[in-house]
Amino acid sequence: DLHSFPTRRSSDLVTIFVSLTLVGLGLMVSSQAHRTEDSLGSQLTIQVYLCNQYSPVTGPSGKYPTNCSGAEVTAAQKASIENVLKQSSEVKSYKWESQQVAYDLFKKLYGSDTSQSAAYSTVTPADMNESYIITLKDPRQYKNVESALQGVPGVASVHDLHNELAALYTILSYLKWGSIGIAGLLLIAAIFQVVNTIRLATMARRREIAIMRLVGASSLYISLPFLTEILVAAAIGVALAGGAVAVFTQFVVYGKLRHNHVMAWVDWSDFLNAFALLAILGVVLTMLPTLFVTRKYLKV
Repeated sequence: DLHSFPTRRSSDLVTIFVSLTLVGLGLMVSSQAHRTEDSLGSQLTIQVYLCNQYSPVTGPSGKYPTNCSGAEVTAAQKASIENVLKQSSEVKSYKWESQQVAYDLFKKLYGSDTSQSAAYSTVTPADMNESYIITLKDPRQYKNVESALQGVPGVASVHDLHNELAALYTILSYLKWGSIGIAGLLLIAAIFQVVNTIRLATMARRREIAIMRLVGASSLYISLPFLTEILVAAAIGVALAGGAVAVFTQFVVYGKLRHNHVMAWVDWSDFLNAFALLAILGVVLTMLPTLFVTRKYLKV
């Protein structure tokens, strides 16, 4: 068993690496879900865009008038819109979004698109629409709110992505919980493997441990070699897992996904947050079982 100890430690390292990598990817997917909600809205929200100076006064081919008069929405019109929202039993809450906030989001999504930089550079906050972001009590009742706002002066359009968002958030949820679920199983396997490795190691070194006990060595002193070994394995596992998630961020997120400006994508700040959690998780899930097992099996 003593000769097989390095092999078992390598097996611990591989298990820790794979499980923490999946946890890291799950954390990145979770961050992406939050960013998607920030940029597109959740399934419980719809967005009401208000008129500005560029809003059309008539519909296609001038067939029917719109709610806009070719000017910025007035304070009286906004008060009327808010009154409709307050009276609606389907509206849980709402918040107003200024032209500057809309412009900042536009720059965040499209500011890095060098292919359209000349066109995008001419856009100013005055070109954006003010809006109300409405949170619904029931996402299935959004059509009632839409119909109530359709003819209100000052409303340019009511925007919702319920059909598209439902599929998107379902995929994100499956990816997030699937990766975290598999990672959780592997972490449990890693804990049991660490426990088994430490148990075999203490049995193989029972003569040395007995001698150290006879000369008065404390339990902590005897445990230090085991703690050092597992800490090194955890550090290497965390570093490898962080490297794997970094490769994913660089080549998949920055190399492929961030060229699509439909939504805001995760970035290196999300990776650093995920890596910090991986480091804490890697140390905790390896050191605690080691302390427990050595306390039990070092009693000679």
